[in-house]
Amino acid sequence: MSYNSFGHLFRVTTWGESHGPAIGCVVDGVPPRIPLSEADIQPFLDRRRPGQSRFTTQRREPDIVRILSGVHGGMTTGTPIALQIENTDQRSQDYANIADRFRPGHADIAYHWKYGIRDPRGGGRSSARETASRVAAGAIARKILGERVRIRGALVQMGPHPIDRARFDWDEVDRNAFFCPDAVAATAWAEELDAMRKAGSSLGAVVEVVAEGLSPGLGAPVYAKLDADLAAAMMSINAVKGVEIGDGFAAAALRGEQNADEMRMNEDGTVRFLANHAGGVLGGISTGQPVIVRFAVKPTSSILTPVHSVDSDGDEVDIQTKGRHDPCVGIRAVPVGEAMMACVLADQLLLHRAQCGDTGAGQLPLAKK
Repeated sequence: MSYNSFGHLFRVTTWGESHGPAIGCVVDGVPPRIPLSEADIQPFLDRRRPGQSRFTTQRREPDIVRILSGVHGGMTTGTPIALQIENTDQRSQDYANIADRFRPGHADIAYHWKYGIRDPRGGGRSSARETASRVAAGAIARKILGERVRIRGALVQMGPHPIDRARFDWDEVDRNAFFCPDAVAATAWAEELDAMRKAGSSLGAVVEVVAEGLSPGLGAPVYAKLDADLAAAMMSINAVKGVEIGDGFAAAALRGEQNADEMRMNEDGTVRFLANHAGGVLGGISTGQPVIVRFAVKPTSSILTPVHSVDSDGDEVDIQTKGRHDPCVGIRAVPVGEAMMACVLADQLLLHRAQCGDTGAGQLPLAKK
């Protein structure tokens, strides 16, 4: 299977299946002499870990990461960093009844048509279990970016119910099971998702990821655009069906003067923007404003409600997916989106340094006439 790697200079290759003995990744391109240990990675995996509330899959995985290479004496060596996370709570028997049936909304039939063979146990490579490897890689990317760059994600809509932006509070994200910045919305979502779970169905969601403290100048004008790389990274996450940067699709309803991110000068000679409709990216290059990305996650396809399908013999069947599944897969997509943001930004920072030197990318002075 091809295309298991992403990134230009900061390059991540993931491996493993949902019900195999382990999953993991190889992270290449990490500069040497960066302090790194399992303790730097584990907190991010703990945020994504399943089984932490009744609103996520009850699969119990500790997701303990091991560094197998690329680190010596607590420092990166500049060589590939191999990470491994064991699978310890597989129930492959849950999928025995659908081994020859294609689950609607899943990759089953597409895999069959492409490869002529598939792993039915939890979806194999197409399982969201693979995203644990991305989260581990994202923790390394954050070490490259440094503490100045802050990356945070939140669930801003579940099903048809968005948050109230007037109540947006980043501190609230870690106080509820939904990574929701609106306490009132989180309470309503709990009731809605409980009802959906008991009905044997699922809900979709919208995740917002924001990176602050990023310098201007990261990205490129054409084929390595920062926003293009971000869109590709977010679209590669399981169940994601749409991505927008800044105002995104809402920008289509604005007039030109409304959408313009007007500028003025600060007293210190730097430029300040009066708005951020562009989401921190102009012409594929960062502006120094917060980089804002949102992505839409479809409802979980593995549901207890019977749905129409076909089997490998070409017979029409009804299928009911048993096992342990997230009633809203968008919840645990929040730390995954943060990780993909970190990986893209670290990659673009290394690309900038390769072309422009270790200048730290920043506002260049505007010449006075």
